[in-house]
Amino acid sequence: MLALKLLNVVAPAYFLCISLVTFVLQLFLFVPSMFRDPSTTPLLSPALLHGALFLFLSANALGNYILVIHNSPEDLGQCLNLGRGAEVVADWSDGSRATGSALPSTHFCRLCARVTQRHDHHCFFTGNCIGSRNMRNFIMFCLYTSLACLDSLVAGVAYISAVLSLSFANPLAFLTLLPHSISQFFSGALLSSEMFVILMLYLWLGIGLACAGFCCHQMLLILRGQTRYQVRKGMVVRARPWRKNLQEVFGKRWLLGLLIPVLNVGSDCHRQKDK
Repeated sequence: MLALKLLNVVAPAYFLCISLVTFVLQLFLFVPSMFRDPSTTPLLSPALLHGALFLFLSANALGNYILVIHNSPEDLGQCLNLGRGAEVVADWSDGSRATGSALPSTHFCRLCARVTQRHDHHCFFTGNCIGSRNMRNFIMFCLYTSLACLDSLVAGVAYISAVLSLSFANPLAFLTLLPHSISQFFSGALLSSEMFVILMLYLWLGIGLACAGFCCHQMLLILRGQTRYQVRKGMVVRARPWRKNLQEVFGKRWLLGLLIPVLNVGSDCHRQKDK
């Protein structure tokens, strides 16, 4: 349990450090190197287009990341007056729904020490539980993080190709880049900054593929009207049209949420409190 709580603190810091390094490399290394092409007009230069695209992707990723933390699932133990502190923990200590609970699909998280509605999972990179209130922001965060990593990967490959005069026409060239670069680095033929960029290429590839796969898996569960917790526990959910399941998560302003970070639709408990 102590290791999980430590991971809950270290993982967000690790993500923020990777984001800062990516931002610095993009704006101070990759984008300036694109200005060296004299054949392009200033308004349509690849540097400006790529910089605008990267700022759009990173702003959406960071904005939805903040909204996932800010719009965290409320504690239903206090919201529904089910008890406080040790009483709620005692009823939910096994991680399952209490028999006398008023709402289904609820779960007690030991790391957050609260009961959340439509609990999906606990995300260590945000240090927060993912539930009904922040599911849309979490999916948008995964989507734009994956796209930002792909954008950084393409820009990094172009930079390394120009600096080291490498050709990536052969798909195996990227797979053999790391071992070849390590041997060159220890022999003194490769600068430390260039080696760092090459390591970041593989990191961006791994994070991008992981976020894309997780986003696709999460969308499949939403279409089925399920959460990861329900699947893990083998819970049977009521069959509903997939359009209704999507609207429950993304709301009626789904197109706006694709373009800019917006708050998620409130949960049933939050609506009851507003009334």
